[in-house]
Amino acid sequence: MSFLQRILESAYIRNFITGVILFNALILGLETSQIVMAKAGSIVEFLDRACLTVFVVELVVKLIAYRLRVFRDGWNIFDFIIVGVSLVPAAQGLSVLRSLRILRILRVVSVAPRLRRVVEGFITALPGMASVFLLMGIIFYIGSVMATKLFGADFPEWFGTLGRSAYSLFQIMTLESWSMGIVRPVMELFPYAWMFFVTFIMVITFAVVNLLVGLIVNSMQDAHSEEADQKTNSYRDEVLERLKAIEGQMNTNR
Repeated sequence: MSFLQRILESAYIRNFITGVILFNALILGLETSQIVMAKAGSIVEFLDRACLTVFVVELVVKLIAYRLRVFRDGWNIFDFIIVGVSLVPAAQGLSVLRSLRILRILRVVSVAPRLRRVVEGFITALPGMASVFLLMGIIFYIGSVMATKLFGADFPEWFGTLGRSAYSLFQIMTLESWSMGIVRPVMELFPYAWMFFVTFIMVITFAVVNLLVGLIVNSMQDAHSEEADQKTNSYRDEVLERLKAIEGQMNTNR
């Protein structure tokens, strides 16, 4: 390991970069305040440029130390993209890209074990979630078509088109003002409409959504169990090595 690599992987440098990331996130938040920018806008912009300079220097040093191997780490690729976006001139139509610098705070995940387990569990659950989302999309499409045909003529604001029906059903799925806001007015003209809406809620809200939650929780538990197994195996290997060392010393003394 080279000298630069040892410096980059030291705890002091990692903590310093993490501190700069958090400080930059605070600075970007202050830039949204008109009062702060009116009183100390030049200072805030200077601190923002200073943080950006630190990020650029960090990436340049990584390129020197690791060369093209630096792109084997997904977090490094993410950093290069965010810093590259930050260096784009604030021209019209591109200034919005500079706000993506706040995404660098996601690097905190890599240094927080508990957050890392959450992200790992979420990523592991993505294949199963894709299947559930597909099922949800099919149910939403069927429900939107039925709602448009059943209630669209009398309630065009909610069910006049396929898109409006899908949005109204999404609101019903979240249980936000679904009864007094949508279903009861519909039931004044269609007394048996409750059968459609209650069935939709039972299937989507209580079954499919909870299935998503179950997948994520199960994946997080698996990630936690795998980490615990790795720690147990590491401790076991360490104990075995110590026992072998003790046995070797006893054989030598004989």
